[in-house]
Amino acid sequence: MMEMAGLREAVIDIACEAGTAIMSVYRGEFEVERKSDASPVTAADLASQRVIADALRRLTPDLPVLSEEGVQAPWEIRRYWPRYWLVDPLDGTREFVNRNDEFSVNIALIDQGVPVLGVIQSPVTGIIWHAVSAHGACLRDGARERELRVRKPAVPPLRIAVSRSRPPPRTQALMAVIEDGTLPVALGSSLKFCRIAAGELDVYPRLGPTSEWDTAAGQCILETAGGVLLSPRTGRPFRYNQKESLINGDFIALGDGSLPWRRWFEDSGWTETPSV
Repeated sequence: MMEMAGLREAVIDIACEAGTAIMSVYRGEFEVERKSDASPVTAADLASQRVIADALRRLTPDLPVLSEEGVQAPWEIRRYWPRYWLVDPLDGTREFVNRNDEFSVNIALIDQGVPVLGVIQSPVTGIIWHAVSAHGACLRDGARERELRVRKPAVPPLRIAVSRSRPPPRTQALMAVIEDGTLPVALGSSLKFCRIAAGELDVYPRLGPTSEWDTAAGQCILETAGGVLLSPRTGRPFRYNQKESLINGDFIALGDGSLPWRRWFEDSGWTETPSV
């Protein structure tokens, strides 16, 4: 536990340094380029990547780093990693480009496929959400820190996190069968997981592709605060680095895992997003 406590504080410092690098770009003019998958990338993504990759290699030189903006090891190598860092240096690049402030730095430590340490930092506010599995999840705002706990039981009206873009038809169908009086809350990036962990939101359905670095830190924080992130196909939590593709399937994040999510999916006529 002492090792994990020290790692948590070191990773919080790294995330804050990355957030500072992001804000130095955000405050000025910047260009937006497109990667091979057409997703946007900016100088802020790359600046944050450099800060995090260099700092993690100094902190834990024996642990590999898998990052959205880094050179990704092939499956033939990473399939044998028992423990590694999983990083999204700027989660919510579209939110960054749109200047709505809802983007974050995500850093997770994966052990045997399970996220056991998670740190999410909001560069704009400086707020940090952090967790060590089985040892507590907290929100840090300056000198103030408080424990994170989900809202349980989650009684109607349920507060549902949705993306700022129009939800796709399958997500609209799912939301239509959830209890009457739901309150959709538009929010960007992995901050959705943090808000559920803090008891401020209840449900976040994602029907469509995400990458493993998009969910790992948020899953650790949410689960440690008492919530769940589940595959609707298996009913089990996500596990990482279990296959060649780094693309996640559909998921639902819940503060209260006893909510009737299986019925919601059945009644909405859900079919799983094809695997990539």
